[in-house]
Amino acid sequence: MADEPDSLILHLLRRMDANIAEMREDLRELKVRMTNVEERLGAVEMSVAGTNRRIDRVEQRLDRIEKRLELADAPR
Repeated sequence: MADEPDSLILHLLRRMDANIAEMREDLRELKVRMTNVEERLGAVEMSVAGTNRRIDRVEQRLDRIEKRLELADAPR
């Protein structure tokens, strides 16, 4: 009978240890997934920056064309 409380506590501690180990694995997986999200977000930001750069160049060229053809009403 005296062994039962120790056995019960030991059983609960083992369950807690298993739960903690499972949470650690989940946390590792979440860290990997978060890193992937950050990398993809960085790629999207780079793509948007490149697109904005191209739009700026097209806008400059369009301004020059309008100016040459005297199509511009007023300077922007």
